[in-house]
Amino acid sequence: MKNCAVILAGGEGTRMHSEKPKVMAELLFKPMIDHVFDAAKKAGVSDICVVTGYKAEILEAHLEGRAHTVRQTERLGTGHAVMQAADYIRQNDFENILILNGDAPFIDSETISEALVYHTNRGFIQTVISAKIDEPYGYGRIVRDFNGDFCAIVEEASADKETKKINEINSGAMWFKKDALLYLLSKIKNDNSKKEYYLTDTVKIAVDEKMSVGAYTAKNSDAVLGANTRVQLNGLNERLRRKILEEKMLQGVSIPITDGVIIDGSAVIGSDTVILPGTIIKEGCIIGKNCIIGPNTVLYKTKVGNGSALNQVQAEEASVGDNCNLGPFVHLRPNTNIKNSVHCGNFVEVKNSTVDSHTSVSHLTYVGDSDVGKGVNFGCGVVTVNFNGKEKNRCTIGDDAFIGCNTNLIAPVKIGDRAYTAAGSTITDEVPDDALAIARSRQTVKEGWVIKKKPYREKKY
Repeated sequence: MKNCAVILAGGEGTRMHSEKPKVMAELLFKPMIDHVFDAAKKAGVSDICVVTGYKAEILEAHLEGRAHTVRQTERLGTGHAVMQAADYIRQNDFENILILNGDAPFIDSETISEALVYHTNRGFIQTVISAKIDEPYGYGRIVRDFNGDFCAIVEEASADKETKKINEINSGAMWFKKDALLYLLSKIKNDNSKKEYYLTDTVKIAVDEKMSVGAYTAKNSDAVLGANTRVQLNGLNERLRRKILEEKMLQGVSIPITDGVIIDGSAVIGSDTVILPGTIIKEGCIIGKNCIIGPNTVLYKTKVGNGSALNQVQAEEASVGDNCNLGPFVHLRPNTNIKNSVHCGNFVEVKNSTVDSHTSVSHLTYVGDSDVGKGVNFGCGVVTVNFNGKEKNRCTIGDDAFIGCNTNLIAPVKIGDRAYTAAGSTITDEVPDDALAIARSRQTVKEGWVIKKKPYREKKY
């Protein structure tokens, strides 16, 4: 039997002042709903149904078919939102249904998994996921009897003085047996001042009908946290940022000063690697041991080998080998493969190219759509001219070649092993192994030309 998660994601989030659905607000470069989605998947939930609402087309496009979606055309409460998924739930062979809030991005896979074990082992038809927090104001309180068994959820507005002292609160996430959820949804009513259907009403109905209901207290007290404003979102970002940095440091990564350092939780970083201020390591990055990353370096889906130094480097969908020295001001664009012991210096850009080991690209050079051999030296200001206005072409540069300053390599062109190009040359034809190519006109000097032509502006000093 399969389990399904229903993620409630129809809210507008008016206090975010955004033209996107609330759940699309980003937490460390990833929409809040993706954090929730990933936690459910990591916990082994096989199917996910997302209830969309405000600007539904934006969220549906973002999901790109990763989940079944249903629309809540009127926002009439959390219970009403889950009702929109009732047909989908009914038509599929699910055993348990997990309800999650798309704007509670700190829910984690461990909490989901452990709550399911608690739910199934104790035979509950409904299990509320709760958490204990220091400041419970505004949340529904979890009320238990003298034996510690769950009794009720009491909302802040209805709580008396003693109930308000309770610091165990409802996270909004719940596990249900499939048939129990469908039954309870049919029983909730909107006889309240807002005429809305509340999912928490299912708890009271189940308790009143002597059904087995429990509350699992999450070990992760952050599981309940959400954001309604940009200020609160900033707080969540900082909280998650610090949590990830502390995890990496405990794993042997050195972050001497955390200013401006942001690391995606999925990043893998080897021990004794140093991360310097202003460095942002986004998703999909793997960094080896004994590296120095930063300052002011941004990496996305990039792999870095052992012992490499990246100073003020931006790299996306690229790979860097062992013992490389890159920067400052280096840009590695997608499909770039930098092999071992390569140096790229000031203002170097590499795109869709392979640069083999022990090659030096020191400064002010563009290497695009090229296959570069071992031990090549690029002089200052070299350009691989890879675009003719219609199509991209590749350059091939052999081992131990020497490309002189201000050389233009007009692709497609091949430079042989140990071949040289003279400074200032524009190379259009193949250069054989061990040859020198000179492609520039002779210098002409016209004596007295400046005095005769006066090409300058008259100076006032």
